[in-house]
Amino acid sequence: MSRSAAVGAAIAATLTLSACHAAEPAAGGHSDAVASIVLVTAQTTVPQPPSSGTLGEEPDGGALSAPVSPFDTTSLAVIRLDPPLLRAVQDAATSAAVDGVTLVITSGWRSRAFQQQLLDDAVQTYGSLAVARQWVATPDESHHVQGKAVDIGPASAYGWMLAHSTQFGLCQVFANEKWHYELTADAEGQCPPLRTNAAG
Repeated sequence: MSRSAAVGAAIAATLTLSACHAAEPAAGGHSDAVASIVLVTAQTTVPQPPSSGTLGEEPDGGALSAPVSPFDTTSLAVIRLDPPLLRAVQDAATSAAVDGVTLVITSGWRSRAFQQQLLDDAVQTYGSLAVARQWVATPDESHHVQGKAVDIGPASAYGWMLAHSTQFGLCQVFANEKWHYELTADAEGQCPPLRTNAAG
């Protein structure tokens, strides 16, 4: 039950109870009992559902335990991608399938908390923030957090993407990440120059 519905039910119950007692003859102490019931009902706190955090900060935060189809409408990593990007990836996947190639999403939208976790893990792996940022952007800079970047797999699909991705407006962004694509091709299907890595 929503908070507004619960409050409405409590008020209605209070008014009904009060009306019933008001219709009865007054007796010693009876009016005090009605007042007490009304007071207790009015002061009752309606239970709130447990908080799941701010929008985009669900426990999984877009984490994927396994690659998913671009058409998986149950995955936050997929459905929270920017709609034009998602459509482009779905169109690419459909076209690739005709050529016998399967495209999957290995990472899509991410919450800020999940992105920070990935960065922290990278610092542990590479030994410094400077090196880690060559592979993982900060939450403020990550296009995954904005829903504007997607990682494509499997590795066997990289060649197909390299040859066909621009037909769908998709571009590889970082030279060291063959899997990371964004919707950055211009009207002529030209992509911006590759960046060396996520740090620059």
